[in-house]
Formats: sequence, structure tokens, C-alpha cells
Amino acid sequence: MEDVRFGADGLVPAVVQDAATGRVLTVAYMDRTALERTLSSRQTWFWSRSRQELWHKGATSGNTQDVRGVLVDCDGDALVVLVEPAGPACHTGETTCFFRTLSGDDAQPFAAVAELARTIAARAADADADPESSYTARLLAKGIDTVCKKVGEEATEVVIAAKGRERGQVVYESADLLYHLAVLWQEAGVRPDEVAAELARRARPAPSPAA
Repeated sequence: MEDVRFGADGLVPAVVQDAATGRVLTVAYMDRTALERTLSSRQTWFWSRSRQELWHKGATSGNTQDVRGVLVDCDGDALVVLVEPAGPACHTGETTCFFRTLSGDDAQPFAAVAELARTIAARAADADADPESSYTARLLAKGIDTVCKKVGEEATEVVIAAKGRERGQVVYESADLLYHLAVLWQEAGVRPDEVAAELARRARPAPSPAA
């Protein structure tokens, strides 16, 4: 807490980010109590500047945010809160409060994969999921061997499309491959954020050899 510099109003801005996708969900403010409760409860708490009161995200909507980590910037006057959301972050029902684009490309490919993985996890957790009405439930019911076979088949389809220079088909088959890979992650107990972390680790420059 000594690293955090609260402003003259006693608040510090907190950028809430999806730990799995890196997508910014919202920007809110914390006073010392809100930050302490966030750290102790591992769910987000904020200070409402309009209502002048503490609020626990999801207390009424059920759209809580489980905290995976809290980062403080070099000046100590801003936070990044990494969360696993249990539902939409925005009061409009949108996944993120930043769903409107002023300029540029809004494409966030890994966000789509993480959302897909959450849907698959929900299917897996739903004891009432009907294998006859849900392809995902049917695939999960058949077990890891069938899932692995499907991943292999879809990877081959991507290769065939690429060899044939069929750009649109490469996009289509790649989507199929990513879907089945997400099912495989579910069966193997792997989270998308673990894959993202491994990609980030590989992207970091190698340490310089000792002199």
C-alpha cells in the first residue's frame, strides 16, 4: 500500500483488465478502503464518485470480478487490476465498457478465443447440457481421444486450405481449429491465460549473457 499514491481527493484510478484476454473492461476509482477490500477479498471494490460511496462490483448484478493480480505503475498513481469476470463489466450488458470505436481497428482476436473458452467451460459445468442439442456437450461427452482426433483433423484442413491458396477457407478452417483447440484445453484443464502467458514469455527478449 505504501507504493500507491492517492490523489488529493483520496482516489487512485484503476484500469480493470481481463486477465485472460488483456482486454480493458472498465476504468474506475479506488480509495484506500476499496483497495484494501479488493486485495483481501480478491474481488473488485471501487469508490463511486457520483454516489460518494463504496461499491462491490457485481453485488447486485452477480457480475463479479475475481482478482488475479494488481499492478501499480512507476509513479504509483495508477493501478491495473487483472480479473476473471463472471459476467459483463458494463451496465449496458456489454462485455466491456469500451465497446464503441472512435477510430482504428477494434479487432482483439485472443479476446474472442477466451470468450469461446468460457462458453465451453460453461457447457462442461452444465450437468443438464443435452449432448443431442449441443455439439460442444456431445464432443465433451466423448472424451479426450475424440477431441484430440478432431484437433488433428482440423489442423490438416487448415494446411490443405493454405496449400491451395484458398484464403477464405484458411480463415474458416482456422476458426474450426481454434474452437476444437479450446475444447481440448477444457479437457486438459488448461486456461487461455496460461497460453497467453507462455506467448508473452516467448516474446520477451532473451537475457544478455553475463560479461
